Amino acid sequence: MARIEPLTPPYEADVHEQLTRMMPPGVDPIGLFRTFAHNMAMTTAMSGWGGYELGRTLSLSKREREIVIDRVTARCGCEYEWGVHVAFFADAVGLSEEQVRSLTSGTPADDCWADPAERLLIEAVDSLHDTSDIDDDLFARLGAALSDAQLLDLFMLTGWYHAISFCARAARVDLEPGAPTFATFAGRAP
Repeated sequence: MARIEPLTPPYEADVHEQLTRMMPPGVDPIGLFRTFAHNMAMTTAMSGWGGYELGRTLSLSKREREIVIDRVTARCGCEYEWGVHVAFFADAVGLSEEQVRSLTSGTPADDCWADPAERLLIEAVDSLHDTSDIDDDLFARLGAALSDAQLLDLFMLTGWYHAISFCARAARVDLEPGAPTFATFAGRAP
């Protein structure tokens, strides 16, 4: 049960405008954004950064971005945000069921990961999650695969989705209708 109930229509004009900007045309605002809208100054400020993280100027590909986001949100136990991203983006970026399962509860060594660079992304997320750092060996391997701009985007994307996960979990945002759950991918070996 939500600790902070998402706003419901009809919205105040400024809330309606902000929520409309945050969603694709014709798509109703998700529960997380309607929860954020209780603090319009925060919502307005963060929408620019969120737009960058999900936009075309991020130096990571959409597939790389989703690998990072799915792993971060799974590691944080944020079924809400993980489910939103799996529902909206996993198929679009070509993540297989086995890869989604691996991102949810597997390891970078799972057989479903043929691309060494994708394995590195998962390793980086795990390292940042577990230690808040990247050791020299992993940094060297990441540096051989990614530009400095991509490294910085990787680090910030990981941190951003930690923050999103913390907020969604602590506010107990209810799962979106039709979104997958962790249980959808549980019990099957990657």
